[in-house]
Amino acid sequence: MPTIDVPFYGNLVLGLVLVSAAYTFAMALGAARGRPQLLSAARFGTYATCAFVALGVCLLAYAFQTHDFRIRYVARYSDRSMPWWYLVTSLWGGQDGSLLWWSFLLAGYTAACTRWLRGRYLELQPYIYATLMSILAFFVVLMLFAANPFATTVAAAPPDGEGLNPLLQNYWMVIHPPALYMGFVGWAIPFAFVVAALMTKRLGDEWIKGARLWAMIAWMFLSIGLILGCLWSYEELGWGGYWAWDPVENASFMPWLVGTAYLHSAIVQERYGMLKIWNVFLLLLTFWMTIFGTFLTRSGMIASVHSFARSDIGIFFVYYLIALAVALAALVIWRLPVLKSEHRIEALLSREFAFLLNNWVLLGMMIFVLGATTWPLVSEWLRGQEVTVGPGFYNQWMVPFGLILLVLMGYGPLISWRKATGKNMARAFLVPLVAAGVFGAAHLLVGDALGFPAIIDSDEIYATFTGRVLAGFQSVAPLLSLVVITFVVVGIGQEFWRGARVRMRNKGEGFLTALTRLTMRARRRYGGYIVHIGIALMYFGFTGAAYDVEEEAALHPGDTMTVPGYEFRYDRPRSERDPNRRMVFTDMTVLDGDDGEALGRVAPAKFIYRTMPEQPTTEVAIRTNLREDLYVIMSTVDPNTQRATFRVILRPLVVWIWIGGIILVLGSVIAMWPRARDVLARQGQLKRKRRR
Repeated sequence: MPTIDVPFYGNLVLGLVLVSAAYTFAMALGAARGRPQLLSAARFGTYATCAFVALGVCLLAYAFQTHDFRIRYVARYSDRSMPWWYLVTSLWGGQDGSLLWWSFLLAGYTAACTRWLRGRYLELQPYIYATLMSILAFFVVLMLFAANPFATTVAAAPPDGEGLNPLLQNYWMVIHPPALYMGFVGWAIPFAFVVAALMTKRLGDEWIKGARLWAMIAWMFLSIGLILGCLWSYEELGWGGYWAWDPVENASFMPWLVGTAYLHSAIVQERYGMLKIWNVFLLLLTFWMTIFGTFLTRSGMIASVHSFARSDIGIFFVYYLIALAVALAALVIWRLPVLKSEHRIEALLSREFAFLLNNWVLLGMMIFVLGATTWPLVSEWLRGQEVTVGPGFYNQWMVPFGLILLVLMGYGPLISWRKATGKNMARAFLVPLVAAGVFGAAHLLVGDALGFPAIIDSDEIYATFTGRVLAGFQSVAPLLSLVVITFVVVGIGQEFWRGARVRMRNKGEGFLTALTRLTMRARRRYGGYIVHIGIALMYFGFTGAAYDVEEEAALHPGDTMTVPGYEFRYDRPRSERDPNRRMVFTDMTVLDGDDGEALGRVAPAKFIYRTMPEQPTTEVAIRTNLREDLYVIMSTVDPNTQRATFRVILRPLVVWIWIGGIILVLGSVIAMWPRARDVLARQGQLKRKRRR
């Protein structure tokens, strides 16, 4: 048993967080209303509030490590056999703890932002602190009155806990939820900047520059969370895919879409003072969608394998979302006269207009996903019956959206700012278009022989004219996708080559030196290009889904099954045990389909956990190369006859999704990394202010 009364001190700390947040909120508003001496009090209050939240997390972590089963949340999401690292992950394994973890990450962001601000943006600081404290206070109220992670059981403490869900006892649980939460929570900082700008009427590019770093950090972590979620789904859930358009997946994807639109749109405001209303709207909507996504995950109103159980917590989110929407709409309407752009888009053939189109496409994708995700609720409300929307429906509509977005991703970097001339366009587009045309012709000629036909068969999801058009588009989508990917990659490569060639000619540098220094001197621009290359490679991996091949068979030891190019021989089942689970493996040998040469071994398995034997997990075996994945699922095995049923999926190009994701993260880091010159200049400014 623990040596301290964790439930008592935990509830005390939550109360202190609420009091401290209210105090800081009041001091911040006082500073904003003409009493600047209170700004220091607000700053120290912010640090104190963040420290109390960190103390609360430490208390809950201590309760898990000491098996304090008096606490209902600890008893439900842990047991004595779990290793310490899964006891740590149990902090965010359930609803109550995940809200405390959400608050902890927000406190971390808030403390880091407070430290970063120091002498920056003094006019905005009071409202930034007030906004962040109001968000934190909402989540503390949730915990105190609806989902308390320190609530105790009514009866005596059980001798052991129920244990963490077997699907969550996986190394991805250690890294995926924190990364995703970092992405969700991070948007609160740029949101606080835009609210402060609206309140103070300082709606030039000051707040855009202040919010830029934090928006990029949030976007990067949200991207990492989505990619890790795909990996977790692919490796652990055992259904054979990486994205199922599940409502909770969509809840993370929607703010990513709007946040991506904001990051592009903000560039135009910084450069030419345009799209001000767009930037305010997109950033407010991004934060609102993170709260809406949190609501979808925790309300239980929409069925999902990822969501928490249905609870009364949803009504708190509904009230908060409505209050946010009304307050933010009123704030924007109030400041509309100040949100007029300084300049107008001069020509349709310009990078500014391409960015505006990018905004519309990304917003359209978000609205479509939002409508399809919430359709079960809408249909139940309108018709009295719940109608769900399957992955096929999403894919039929989102593939065209995605290809349009991919075209804009290649078009934007090549088109000139303000107004493009025919000569400039010909010079910029010639090589990428020729390369795309050559690749498309080659795909038509030899794609079938290589196992990647340019035209595929596609089913109609509904028998209407629109359904037939969408099915026809799906038939040529792989060809279009690979052609546009070629256009994007060659176009971006051309930009790198031209910039490096100028340095080689003017500075006498070698190619690699010129390329490196070019990228480092204009990190934001070329880091963004690297992100685009990563996304293009991810599209390449997504395109491989059009060529999936799936086979199923029931085998006895010694039997074989065939998929194109491979043969699988079932050798034997075997069992292993550890203190937490029993593991049943089925060893298989992978053979070359032509000459029968052994290529390697795989061992798909089932894990049966001691605390939840009724929920065995499917442990897939994956053999990966640059061309394809061999994805092997063992569905059942008879312990008496040793007969096992297998499902084998040949999944081309999947590894390029993960390679593209790594490049995306690398580009994000480069784009946000400060130059040494800027850091030194900032330090000099701070020193001069201290001397004064």
